[in-house]
This record gives sequence, structure tokens and C-alpha cells, in this order.
Amino acid sequence: MPTDMRKFDAVVLGAGAAGLMCAAVASQRGRRVLLLDRNPQPGRKILISGGGRCNFTNLHCTANNFLSENLHFAKSALALYQPRHFLELVERYGIAWHEKTLGQLFCDGSSRQILEMLLAECERGPGSVELVLDARVRTVESAASGFRLETGKGEFAAGALVVATGGLSIPKMGATGFGYDLARQFGLQIVDPRPALVPLLLGGAEAGWSSLAGVSTEVVAEAGSKARSKAKFRESMLVTHRGLSGPAILQASSYWRPGEELLVDLAPDEPNLLAALLQPKARRDEAALKQALRTALPQRLASHLAETAGPQGWSNAALENCERGLHRFAFHPVGTEGFDKAEVTAGGVNTDGLQARTMEARAVPGLFFIGEVVDVTGHLGGFNFQWAWASAVAAGRAL
Repeated sequence: MPTDMRKFDAVVLGAGAAGLMCAAVASQRGRRVLLLDRNPQPGRKILISGGGRCNFTNLHCTANNFLSENLHFAKSALALYQPRHFLELVERYGIAWHEKTLGQLFCDGSSRQILEMLLAECERGPGSVELVLDARVRTVESAASGFRLETGKGEFAAGALVVATGGLSIPKMGATGFGYDLARQFGLQIVDPRPALVPLLLGGAEAGWSSLAGVSTEVVAEAGSKARSKAKFRESMLVTHRGLSGPAILQASSYWRPGEELLVDLAPDEPNLLAALLQPKARRDEAALKQALRTALPQRLASHLAETAGPQGWSNAALENCERGLHRFAFHPVGTEGFDKAEVTAGGVNTDGLQARTMEARAVPGLFFIGEVVDVTGHLGGFNFQWAWASAVAAGRAL
């Protein structure tokens, strides 16, 4: 070993949510940890999360809130470190928080409080965490005693290497596929990464929906397939200049694949939207249709649907068929807004190659993968942060 190569117990690649948490847990177990990040500051995605208030966990977190090729993999880590454990840490630091809908927990103040808390946890010892920023990793090699790394900030060696480099989402925040490259280097398989929690694009005949940009309504959105996985989400849908967004669509986007339909119940609380038109001697024309739709839908949306998705005739059967169509309205997205707008990356390091309790590679002792780089992707609402904390604790306790 070169005399100028510095030795640590563990090197953690990536000073995001998972990397910071793992480094803190390991140092509190007495380990000497080097935490490397290619960015000029740590926790960049933490700072922008939750509109700057960090949706740091969700009270109702279970393995059912995650996508993966192996839906059972996340159970061990999530059971080891639960939302209440992270909430106890938040309260220990006196960080005020509040609960929004569906168990989502946010800081009352700034996301920076969560970052500062994690940095403070890294200082608690009895081990140590050395944070090195602007550190581009050039090579990683196996060594007799672990791993050797050549970086722009020097050469380092460690008995353990933790990859917490995240996925491909938001490249302008420094996201790269480096973690996947490392996994492949050491023989692990990759589930093809794809944008998740991302707006969907409409084209062709459906491009006309862009005229409704800014319209929002509560819906139930459904995507996926029985052969793979399928899910429904009841939240708001927002029409944009390019397609569809809003929480319901972002959730469904994680299950959608190119070429598939997106089914939307446009009025989940009104199963009989067109009941008035079915009454004896009721007026049956486009004006009456618009009036009926406006009882449950935003005015612009009601008008658009009346003009483009009205019944094929005014018979009872035609009206009933139109009613069914409004509750299973089929969109045909032509794509997503990509990793630039995706909140997270689905896919990643195949969990078949990892130990569920420790996140260690089965075939490479001392090599760990945690957080978003792994093929475990949470729903919207704090679940991806909880996976970051839980997988990091699992690895940190195993170092």
C-alpha cells in the first residue's frame, strides 16, 4: 500500500440521506468512516425536498408502499428502523414538525434542519466521520483487506465500501449512474432504471388536454399490469401544458410503462354523474351534459369532457356507457418528463444480490448498497426517505 494512502474502516460513497445516516450510525459504533461526495455540498436533495420543508417520513410506512422486483426485500430493514425511530431523532434535536395528509411528516421550518441534524449525528462518535466533498472517484478496486479507491482528493483504503450514490433522477443535482457501474463491476445485476414519481406526457389526439393547463381535480389513477404489479391512487390530478401531473399521476407513473394505458376515475365520489339526464323527460343535449358534469368537476374540465368524451347518442344505453367511461377514462401517455423531473429512480441494483438484513452484497463481502441506488422505490409522501434511513441503519450496524 502506498505510504500516502489513507486507511479507514469504511468508505461511504454519497453524502445524501442514506450516506449521511449510514456514516453516522457506523461512527457511533466506533468506526472510522470516510464520507465522499462528488458535489460541493452534502444533502442537496434533502434541501429541496418537500418544497424546502423535507417530507422526512410517513407514519404509515410498510413494505406495501414500495416497488421492487422482490416486494418482500424491504421488509427486514423497514422493520429494523421504523418511522417512530426517525421521529424520535427529530424530536431529540428539537425540530418542530407537522403531519399533512396520509401520514406525511414535514419540518415546520426548513429542510436544512434535517441536514444539520444528520451532520451533527456524524460528530457524535466514538468513531469519526471525515466528509470530503468535490471528490470524483476514478477507480475502485478489490484489495486483500477490502477496497482501494483513487479519487480526485487522494487515494483511500477501507475494509468496507458502502454505495449510497442514488439514482439518475435530477441530473442537475449531480445524479449519475456511477452506483450502477460499480455494481456491475462487482458482478451484481441491475434492474433497468426508469423515471418514477414523474409527470406523464400526452400527445396525438390527447394533446388537446394542454388547453386545460392548471386545472386540478381529485381522481383515482390506476396503472400497471397484473403480470407485473398494479396500483390505484386517490389524490389530485393536475393538467399541465405537456400532459398530466399532480400526486395521483406521479404515484401511478411509477407503475406505468410505455405503451400502456393510464386509467382515471374522474369523479370517484359521484358514481351517477349523469343521473339527471336519465330521468324521464329530462333534457338530453350537450348543454345538459355540461351542467351535469359541472356538479362534480371543475368547469373547464366539464366543458372539455362534454365536447370530446360525450355519449354516442342520447339513449339510456349511450349515457350509461359514457358514465362508465368517465370512471375508467383511458389516457395513452406517450412518455414521461424523464429523469430531469422525476423525484426518484425506479429500478437499480437487483436485490437478489443483496442480504436483506444488512444490504451487503452476497458475493462480495464488505460491499454494501443502500438508498435509491437499490431496486426499492417508495410511493410519494416520505416513503423514499424512510427507505434511505432504514437501509442506511441496516448497513451502518453491520459495518
